[in-house]
Amino acid sequence: MAVDAPNPCIITRPPRKVKPVHGVSIAGRIHTNFHSYSRHYRLGWLQPVVLRYLRWFHNRTRGTLTPSLDLRDRLQDLSFRNVSVLGRGVDAHLFNPQRRSADLRRKWGAAPDDPMALYVGRMAPEKNIELAITAFRAMQRRNAATKLVIVGDGPLRTRLQQKHPDLNFAGLRRDEQLAACYASADVFLFPSETETFGNVVLEAMASGLAVVAYDYAAARMHVTSGETGMRVPYADADAFVAAAVRLAQDAGLRDRVRRQARAHAAAQNWPAVVDRFAALLTDMPNPPGRRPAAANTPL
Repeated sequence: MAVDAPNPCIITRPPRKVKPVHGVSIAGRIHTNFHSYSRHYRLGWLQPVVLRYLRWFHNRTRGTLTPSLDLRDRLQDLSFRNVSVLGRGVDAHLFNPQRRSADLRRKWGAAPDDPMALYVGRMAPEKNIELAITAFRAMQRRNAATKLVIVGDGPLRTRLQQKHPDLNFAGLRRDEQLAACYASADVFLFPSETETFGNVVLEAMASGLAVVAYDYAAARMHVTSGETGMRVPYADADAFVAAAVRLAQDAGLRDRVRRQARAHAAAQNWPAVVDRFAALLTDMPNPPGRRPAAANTPL
C-alpha cells in the first residue's frame, strides 16, 4: 500500500510508528515540496523541522516513491532510504492539439497567427508566477501581438489582476475546458522552482505547446532544449526570459518544437507507469529491523 506523507503543517502529535495495517506493507511517496514551500511564506525556520519529520516518517516505510530523478537524488543526499522513481503519464486523448479553439483565441484577443503564451497553475508565491509575466512582457516587446492567458486561482490572483489588467485571467478550468485552454495557446511558461514533477509540463506538451521551464523535475526528464521545448539552467531568470523571447521571435522554431513536443508526450502513457508501480512495490526491501514479509503478504 502506498501512502502520502502527512502534511507536517497540521500534525499535532506524530504517530509512534509506521507499521503494516492488517498485514499490508506500507510504501510512501513524496510529491509536494513541503520543506521548500516554507521559505515562501516567511516560515524558513520551519524548513529543517519539516525535513526531519519527513525523513523520520519515510524511513520507517518499505520505500519512498518520487516522480523525478533529481528529486530522488536530492532525497538520497538528505539520508532518505530506499528511494525509487515512479514517473508520470499524461492523457494524450484529453490533452490534444485538436482541441484548439478559434473562438477561445478570439475571446483572448488573439488573431490566428498571434503568439499566445499560457500559464497554468496555482497563483501563489512558491510558483514564481511573476517571472512568467516578466517573460511575457519581454516577448511582447519583441512581438506586440503576443498575448498571455493565466489559468488557475490562488492568493495572488487579486493583486495580479489589479497590477496587470491587460492580461487574460481565465480562472479555474478542468477537463475539456482546461484542455481547450492548453491547445489554444502556443508557448507554455513554467517558472516554478519548487516542483517535485510538474504534471502541467506533460499536459502542455501533449497539447502541442512549446514549453519554457527550468532544468529539473519533469522538464529534465521530458524536454530536450530546442527540440521538444526550451530547458534553461535552474533558477536562471535571465535565461528563462531569453528562451521565451526566442520562441516569440522565431515562428519556425516555435512550430517545430510544438510538433515534436506532442509526439514525445503522446508516448508517455499511463499503463506503462502502472506496470512500473506494481514492479517497484514488489521489489521494495524491508526497512532495517523488520522481518521479511511472508510470501503471501499482499502489497
